[in-house]
Amino acid sequence: MIERTCILIKPDAVCKKHAGDVIGRLEKAGLQLLALRMLRVTRAHAEDFYQEHKGKEFYERLIRFMTSAPIVATAWQGENAVAVSRKLIGATDSRQAAPGTIRRDFGTDNRRNVVHGSDSVKSAEREISFFFKPGEILTYNVSDWQDEPVQNLTGKK
Repeated sequence: MIERTCILIKPDAVCKKHAGDVIGRLEKAGLQLLALRMLRVTRAHAEDFYQEHKGKEFYERLIRFMTSAPIVATAWQGENAVAVSRKLIGATDSRQAAPGTIRRDFGTDNRRNVVHGSDSVKSAEREISFFFKPGEILTYNVSDWQDEPVQNLTGKK
């Protein structure tokens, strides 16, 4: 089943220059990038996004972390996109994530774990709409794209 998912590349990955690594792994897994946006999340925006965690002991640290530096918000599409991306991402705590997962390879702990990924199709819909307007989600058929021959950029024959 073709699904959409939202992946947030968190401040630790952006600051350690792993955003491209994360995007590359998602593409190699067969997911199609639909939208990408780099932004600095405000406290109010972070509180709204993580409202289900309000009152939990880690909430304030999570909000401070997510507002500490820019993030890269992305929307993806593909066959079983939520399950595929969650398997690729790994366990929430980077120290417990399976070898070869994004969080194990680039994260350090439970909070500095590189990415947030939607946990369901319903969550993905809410999360994608949180970061992107409908017109910012681009749909295209990769198999319809045809490469043109590379032009000689020097102008020489």
